[in-house]
Amino acid sequence: MKSISDLGDLRGKKVLLRSDLNVPLDGSRITDDGRVRASVPTIQELTKAGARVVVVAHLGRPKGEPEAKYSLEPVVSRLSELLGQDVKFASDTVGDSAREVVESLGNGDVALLENLRFNAGETSKDDAERREFAQQLADLADVFVSDGFGVVHRKQASVYDVAELLPSAMGGLVQAEVDVLQRLTDEPQRPYAVVLGGAKVADKLAVIENLMKTADRLLIGGGMVFTFLKAEGHEVGKSLLDDEQLETVKGYIAKAKETGVEIVLPVDVVVAPEFAADKGSEVVAVDAIPADQMGLDIGPESAKLYASKLTDCKTVFWNGPMGAFEMEPFAAGTKAVAQALVEATENGALTVVGGGDSAAAVRQLGFADEQFGHISTGGGASLEYLEGKNLPGIEVLG
Repeated sequence: MKSISDLGDLRGKKVLLRSDLNVPLDGSRITDDGRVRASVPTIQELTKAGARVVVVAHLGRPKGEPEAKYSLEPVVSRLSELLGQDVKFASDTVGDSAREVVESLGNGDVALLENLRFNAGETSKDDAERREFAQQLADLADVFVSDGFGVVHRKQASVYDVAELLPSAMGGLVQAEVDVLQRLTDEPQRPYAVVLGGAKVADKLAVIENLMKTADRLLIGGGMVFTFLKAEGHEVGKSLLDDEQLETVKGYIAKAKETGVEIVLPVDVVVAPEFAADKGSEVVAVDAIPADQMGLDIGPESAKLYASKLTDCKTVFWNGPMGAFEMEPFAAGTKAVAQALVEATENGALTVVGGGDSAAAVRQLGFADEQFGHISTGGGASLEYLEGKNLPGIEVLG
């Protein structure tokens, strides 16, 4: 695949840069700017080359038309601060404002266009509609750089179709993400542990099945763990439970025993009568979950167990928190896993935090990005790669 250097002299050229600026907002305030910070190195590489950089991105899930709450305008000031230069903003993506802003750029200037998903063509399943929008985007630039790893698993206009219409290359962020994923799948250093959390087993079925071929240990937490506990014969009270996947999970447990893959489940959990921080909580053994309580975190003994299973690892991939970390009574399990990854990193392990809620959790709990080997900007893309799926936005770059 081509890198930016393969595009030749970019001085004076307009570069359409697909970034991932899908940040969480509280009104107009960015609550986690990790993706904005991750986009900066590639933008700076292009500006130093004298390119006229036209950044495109999405935010949230608008339905193909403008919605004020999904505007990218709040990102402009933060991106300007991080770049140390003013970023121009267009109030549309391929309309009059976009064309005027792009034409006003000088060498080394940067513009951000409004949310791509305000246009139905961006995510359309109709190839012709998507292609038409991609052509409008391509008309704004001379070359295309793909640097939004969080969307490379999507066949969308700004990810896939534009790359077929313009000379294209991957940006530094996508290159770094792919390099890390290859290290996770191509002869990883062992022991290799995968920590999976999140709400539903169904979201992780394919990745569990594929990782059982390569990982030495699977540590399960989050809401999905209660389907595993139920599969082992435990009652789980009002905890999240995916009844439809019970037989599948039983099959995974049996297969793991046959192949020598260690599946690590909690020995205790933190329960509460409902999903709330102020209703009282207690720690119970996994075989003593009350019928009127729900599990919302792994317990303290489980946290110690999980940490002990990570200390000797040379490779760790983590996707999904261990509990409802947003609420203080249910954050300890996720914090313990994060701390174990920090210590493993210090001991020379490759530790990868797989984007999404996991990335938000480590930052909210006070950890710095630099304490881990790699924090991915694309949890969904990472999981699909680890499932063994192709990533259309990577394949199209050649």
